[in-house]
Amino acid sequence: MKNSNKTRPILEVSSLCPPHGHSSPSPTNHSHIHNKAIIPTKQKYTTFSMAETSTTASTSNFKNGSPIANFAPDDLFTISLLLPVESILSFSMTCKKFGYLASSNTLWESICRRDWGPTAVDALKSSFHGDEDHQLLPWTRLYKQVSQLDSVCCYKLPDPDPDLVLPSPRASHSLNFVSDCLVLFGGGCEGGRHLDDTWAAYIGNNSRRMLKWQKIHSGIPSGRFGHTCVVIENYLVLFGGINDQGNRHSDTWVGQVAFHQNLGISLSWRLLDVGSIAPPPRGAHAACCISNRKMVIHGGIGLNGVRLGDTWVVKLSENLCFGTWHEIVSHPSPPARSGHSLTCIGGTRTILFGGRGLGYEVLNDIWLLDISEGYSKWVQIFYELQNIPAGVSLPRVGHSATFIVGGRLLIHGGEDSQRHRKDDFWILDINATSFERVQPARLSSKRLLANMWRRLKAKGYKPNSRSFHRACVDNSGRYLYVYGGMVDGLLQPAEVSELRFDGELFLVELVLQL
Repeated sequence: MKNSNKTRPILEVSSLCPPHGHSSPSPTNHSHIHNKAIIPTKQKYTTFSMAETSTTASTSNFKNGSPIANFAPDDLFTISLLLPVESILSFSMTCKKFGYLASSNTLWESICRRDWGPTAVDALKSSFHGDEDHQLLPWTRLYKQVSQLDSVCCYKLPDPDPDLVLPSPRASHSLNFVSDCLVLFGGGCEGGRHLDDTWAAYIGNNSRRMLKWQKIHSGIPSGRFGHTCVVIENYLVLFGGINDQGNRHSDTWVGQVAFHQNLGISLSWRLLDVGSIAPPPRGAHAACCISNRKMVIHGGIGLNGVRLGDTWVVKLSENLCFGTWHEIVSHPSPPARSGHSLTCIGGTRTILFGGRGLGYEVLNDIWLLDISEGYSKWVQIFYELQNIPAGVSLPRVGHSATFIVGGRLLIHGGEDSQRHRKDDFWILDINATSFERVQPARLSSKRLLANMWRRLKAKGYKPNSRSFHRACVDNSGRYLYVYGGMVDGLLQPAEVSELRFDGELFLVELVLQL
């Protein structure tokens, strides 16, 4: 950026900013202000380097020697929202005026909105609506606790009315939170059979309510398991899957959910018109949505049981009636696999983790995909299991990886190469690293990369270890719903494969001491 004394000079604050890669976990990319921040004043922009202010303060227009102290409160507030949290805290210790602002609950609510998104903040506020002890949420403390999250608490949801019909046990289904409802579709059950049913339950703002599952009679899409289903603008977008004849699908469906106080939940599916270009048929792949009405898919099991390693993106039209698929070709790229996870971490960035490879090995590698206009690239993030406490248990397939409040992934369950199922919870914090630290030649700290992983303590109800379950988070990003999967259990006569399908729904709450 060119410096012009008349138009747009800048104040350099790089000496107080953290090293690149330690920015706050924001859905918006603030990397352009890590080295420099533009400081607006009422008349013009003023240029000072942090080194210069110590020697020229006596001759500057700032009588007290501190340029920051002369800014209006509104300007300081605006400046703060442009900075990483580490820089805000640094400034608060060097300037009394800035320190007063940095202790403002209003500022920290705005920072939470910036880093977590307005939907999560509004949902958190709604969840405490009517709670006299939390009329005003302590956003400073909340931000710190989310950043330092170390435990979750599991709850067995109240048993529903015994007269109600419930979804049957299953695995490799889809579970989504959309329009304040949980929506469950398809999956596989005993005998390798597919299911073709759709179920929905209203959640609203009461995360622990007794759910009343409602069966949706639509007849479409056809029965399948190993499909994916993501949420785009309050619509469901479903792709692929396998039926009990072993046939793979490559169709794309759009579902619209609506809740009516008196009529209950309605859900309508329609086949998306994608023209003549579509990914090869597959199941057990991974998918997620990214910004601008796009869905990304990767890998899976294709025709003749071959594992795939391709990446495709579909962009939906504004009215969500049409879609256009195209393949992303990038070198390097993740090896072929199935049963892995693909999760959006904000904007156009997604994280791929784990799965089962071509040689049936269970993987623990991490890949970052950034899909920008005219630019798409896979980058592997290298780390060493021995540098992570209990890291030997990280390789897994059939796990869930959910984007939670604070911009991190919550990894749960799955199974290892010996089909031992897991019940653990891990945080994967991709914000602990950066693009400049992902290649082996550039690794400056193995400890830094090891800090990406943190195993959480689990309190409360203890669900069965499971794999190929499904999980989704509510709008607040604090409450996770987990349903179904394959679990360990006594061998039943009908289950010669020693597999037992689970039909339990439980709640996982991020423990925050408010």
